Amino acid sequence: MSNTTTLDQSRPIFPFTAIVGQEEMKLALILNVIDPKIGGVMIMGDRGTGKSTTVRALVDLLPEIKVVKNDPFNSDPDDPELMSEEVREKLQKNEELETTIRKICMVDLPLGATEDRVCGTIDIEKALTEGVKAFEPGLLAKANRGILYVDEVNLLDDHLVDVLLDSAASGWNTVEREGISISHPARFILVGSGNPEEGELRPQLLDRFGMHAQIGTVKEAELRVKIVEQRASFDESPVDFRNNYSESQQELTKKLIAARSLLKQVEIDYESRIKISQICSELNVDGLRGDIVTNRASKAIAALENRTTVTPEDIFRVIPLCLRHRLRKDPLESIDSGDKVREVFKKIFGYQS
Repeated sequence: MSNTTTLDQSRPIFPFTAIVGQEEMKLALILNVIDPKIGGVMIMGDRGTGKSTTVRALVDLLPEIKVVKNDPFNSDPDDPELMSEEVREKLQKNEELETTIRKICMVDLPLGATEDRVCGTIDIEKALTEGVKAFEPGLLAKANRGILYVDEVNLLDDHLVDVLLDSAASGWNTVEREGISISHPARFILVGSGNPEEGELRPQLLDRFGMHAQIGTVKEAELRVKIVEQRASFDESPVDFRNNYSESQQELTKKLIAARSLLKQVEIDYESRIKISQICSELNVDGLRGDIVTNRASKAIAALENRTTVTPEDIFRVIPLCLRHRLRKDPLESIDSGDKVREVFKKIFGYQS
C-alpha cells in the first residue's frame, strides 16, 4: 500500500536541475522548501508541461531532517510543536528519545483517496475494549514535516481539499469519532497541480495556496527539441543521465540548506512592506494573506541568493506568484493577472525591469 503513496525511491527520478524552462514553477517550489510557512504552491498548466515531473524531481533536492526513530509522524526531537503526543509524553517522563536522520519525504495523494485514508482512523472497538486510543495514522501523518503532492487537485472532492488546506494552515490534524478525539502535527508543504481545462478551483480554496505558478507549453522550437532530446536520453539510460547532473543537484541542495538556515536573519525594510500592502490594496486583494505571503517569499528568495536584505527586484520576482490567484476575476479583462500585478508593482515602486 505504501508504495502508491510515498514516491518509490528505486524508480529513477528526472533531475530537477535538468528541467528546461518553467522557471516560475521551479522558483515557487524552491521558495516553499526554504520557508514552508509560505503556504504551498498551486501549479496550473496544460497537459504534458512537466508539472508532475518537476514536483517529483524536487524530492532529490530535499535536505535531511532529524526525526524520532520509528515514529509514524516524523516527530522533531527538538521541537514540541512538531511532536506526536506519545513522543511528548516520553519527553515529560525524561525518557531517552532514539533519533535518526532521514530525507524530507514526499507523499503522493491518490485521486480516489478517502477521508479515512488521508486523515487516519480511530479503531473504536479497540478503544472501548482495551481503553487505549487506537489510531491508524493516515497520509497527513506521513506528510508531517514533508511535502504532500496532489495531482489534479481541481478534480479532488471540495471537502477533501478543505481538510488538506485546514491541516496545512493550522499544522495539525484532528480526527474525531464517537467522542474520541486524536490530534497530531501535520505541517507539510501542500503542492497541487491541475489542468485549467478540467475546471478551476473555487476562489476561496485557491486563495489558501500561498503561491500560484502558471505554466504553458514551451513555444520556442529549439527549446522543445532540447526537452525532447533530454527526455529521450533519460529514458534510454536514467542512471547515466542522473550522474551527469549529480554535481548541479548537490550544489542546489547545499544552496537550499544554507538558505533555510539564513532565513531567520533576512530583513525587509518598512518602506518595502508598506509598498507591498499598497499593491495588495490597489489590486483589491481580499484579506491579508497576500501581504503575508509576499513578505515571506521575498525573504526566501533573498536567502536563496545568500543575502540578508530584501531588494525591490526580489519582490518583483515573487509578487505575481503570490497575488495572481487572489485577484477578482473580470471576464472582460484582457491582461493576464500576473502582468497586472507587475504593472501595479512598477507604478508603486517606480521600478523599471
